[in-house]
Formats: sequence, C-alpha cells, structure tokens
Amino acid sequence: MSAARSEQPTDGIDRELTVDELAARVGVTVRNVRAYSARGLLPPPRMVGRTGYYGREHVARLLLVREMLAEGYSLAMIERTLASAPPTASSATLALHRALLAPWLPPEPEVITGAELAARAGVAEGVELVDQLIGLGLVERLDDDRIRVLDPALLMAGLQVMSLGVSPEALIAAQAQVNEHVRAIARTYVHMFVDTGWRAFVEAGAPREQLADILATVTRLQPVAAQAMLAAFRTEMAAEVASAVEVALGELEEPDED
Repeated sequence: MSAARSEQPTDGIDRELTVDELAARVGVTVRNVRAYSARGLLPPPRMVGRTGYYGREHVARLLLVREMLAEGYSLAMIERTLASAPPTASSATLALHRALLAPWLPPEPEVITGAELAARAGVAEGVELVDQLIGLGLVERLDDDRIRVLDPALLMAGLQVMSLGVSPEALIAAQAQVNEHVRAIARTYVHMFVDTGWRAFVEAGAPREQLADILATVTRLQPVAAQAMLAAFRTEMAAEVASAVEVALGELEEPDED
C-alpha cells in the first residue's frame, strides 16, 4: 500500500466527526468502529460530555484497518502491526509504518490450554514450564486455563529439539542465551540499514518516488540477513561439533590390545 494511495481519503477533513459520521466517511458500521476502538486499534476520541469526536488520525487508522482486513489480515495481526504506531500518525505515516513492520511480524498467535502445551512437550502439566516460557516472551497466560503462544513456529522448533532428548529446563536455558545473541544480531543489521538507506531517505524528506525502493529493501533485509546468519552459523556449528567430538573421543578409554 503506497503512502499516496492511503492519504487521499483523509484529505478535506476540516472538522471533527461523530462516530456515525466517521463510520459513514470510511464505509464501515458504527458497531465495527466501536469494536475496533475496544481492541485499541483506534486512539480514544475527544470527549465532550458523552459524545466522542474523531479527527484525521482516526480516519487514517480506520482506513488502514479496513484495507488490511480486505487483504486477509486478522484483527490480532492488525493490532500487533499498529501497537507501536504513533497514535496521531497521518495516513502516509501509518502506511509506511505498516509496510515496514508487517514483513517482520511472526505468525498468528495460537491459543491452547496448559494441558495441550504439556502434552506437546511430553512433560507433566505444571505452572513452572509456563512461567519459564512467559519469561522468554514465548507465551502469555490468559484469564482462564488457556495460553496464547506468540510464535507457534518457534515453539514447534523447541518441541522438536526436546524430541531429541533435551530436557525442557535445558532447552529453555539455552534459548534464553540464544535470544540474547539473536537480539544483538538483529540490532546490528537494523542499525546497518538505518545508518545507510533509511537515514538518507529521511534526510531527503522521505520523497515518495523513493518509497518503493525503501520498502523493497526492508522486505529483502530479513531473508538476506537470515541467509548470512545461517551461513555463519553452519560454519561455527561445524567447528564446535568437531571440537566437541575430538574432546569426547579423547575421553574414551583405548581398548586393550592382545
């Protein structure tokens, strides 16, 4: 979605709108506007007595929500996309924010019970495992017995490691260290991008004719960085395995020769 495309519908808003006027302006129902507001997808209106008034930023956000829904995004994914967006962002800013962030979001969260999580992990159900996963930022505990898995793919990878005989405690401890290293690697690549293409784009006044190139660079940054990290990981993993095998073989007792 281009910044120019999403900015046009908000042009000409020279006064605040009631919820009915906002819904009519964007082409959604009042019920949907209130539902989106309840999920935090829209910033609060300006209240005068019991009447709320909405401005350009609300129209911009509502247009973005409507467009993302039309593209197949769930409300949960839209909520995650807009969570870090400035509440008073313009249409163009929201469009850029969405385009920059969307490719990096993890898959849709999955809601399961504590018993289902324990069954998948092959361990006894208990609050300790859930608490440790919460500490890693992998799951959230809901009001009832349910658990929201924030990154199902990462959880599945962890369960596959456990199927190799690794205990949950050892895996969680190892993953905590891995998260720290991965966070540093991600910061390195992002800073590299910010200090080169992005800074030049901002200093030039964020010209629209360069927007497509910036978005293409952001979209390609993840797979390129992942390939570079995987290549380096394979090299270092091979060296570590060779070293560990050498040490392990050295600890074996030599058989007695007749």
